[in-house]
Amino acid sequence: MKFIDEYRDPAAARQLAQLIAQTITRPWTLMEVCGGQTHAIVKFGIDELLPKKLRLVHGPGCPVCVTPLELVDKAIQIASRPGVIFCSFGDMLRVPGSGRDLLFVKAQGGDVRIVYSPLDAVQIARDNPSSEVVFFAVGFETTAPANAMAVFRAEREGVSNFSMLVSHVLVPPAMEAILSSPSNLVNGFLAAGHVCAIMGTEEYEPIAKKYNVPIVVTGFEPLDIMQGVLMCVQQLEQGRAQVENQYSRAVRANGNESAREIIRQVFRIIPRKWRGVGRIDQSGFALTEKYAAFDAEERFGVSEYQAEESSECISGLILQGLKLPHECPAFGSRCTPEHPLGATMVSNEGACAAYYRYRKND
Repeated sequence: MKFIDEYRDPAAARQLAQLIAQTITRPWTLMEVCGGQTHAIVKFGIDELLPKKLRLVHGPGCPVCVTPLELVDKAIQIASRPGVIFCSFGDMLRVPGSGRDLLFVKAQGGDVRIVYSPLDAVQIARDNPSSEVVFFAVGFETTAPANAMAVFRAEREGVSNFSMLVSHVLVPPAMEAILSSPSNLVNGFLAAGHVCAIMGTEEYEPIAKKYNVPIVVTGFEPLDIMQGVLMCVQQLEQGRAQVENQYSRAVRANGNESAREIIRQVFRIIPRKWRGVGRIDQSGFALTEKYAAFDAEERFGVSEYQAEESSECISGLILQGLKLPHECPAFGSRCTPEHPLGATMVSNEGACAAYYRYRKND
């Protein structure tokens, strides 16, 4: 297909792989922080084209995967209540909570609906004034503008039976948490192009400078990723640590100002717990005081609920780049997409799901 095939040209990929091999002189570990990039790497065998000295690890780039267990449990509790219509994107329905998932609630008669936009949930609330309609707002900065707009519209139009269970997380604080860990293995990052298309690249400058790591904003097609890897390796070999933009066809330094403005109006920055990683300061969005009436946690009285993670799932180590999915003893046996132990096997963007889909027979 025109405009896609040009970013999947095998000959160009081999040329980039050769350039990377000619450039690298010592071992380096790079991390991508985007589930879409993870799946492209595994699906197209990008890591297998690279020299042995270069290791790719997969970071917390899947927002579904890092949604904390207690928030999934809260979603299940709310969705199980009579008179509630619970709306979510489809990839959250099979994420396991402590004992059940949202799909189980739906099978038991709960009104759980898949929507394709948070504005769909606002419309459902208009159409069902006697029901409480809740939207499960999960995502990075990429989906925050649309979710913010849904709350903005509901407030402006007086749709008082709409609320939002917010689980937004922010990428730069997670990168800093990984770099500041004593067990960190990462020498450079491929940053998520879609996040930067919204937020720009300025937030990454202090991280690159503080930790002396190159950060290359990268797209999602094979040649995007190969070029991003080359740019990162060139910086490492030259002793540079800068923010560079491989994905210039979509990303500008200041991002999308209109999208950033609606985020500023509706959301405030808070500490957020990441599933498998732990609490990271200033790493999440919550509703501002003006829109607090639309906070589903407060509306349904579930804000204080806590839950413990499964000890068998090693998704936390995978999300921190310390392990690869196939290094988990449960991978492909006790943990499969049909019977997952953790969210990294459920989500379409999860690293474990990518390895299971494309490499389970390796």
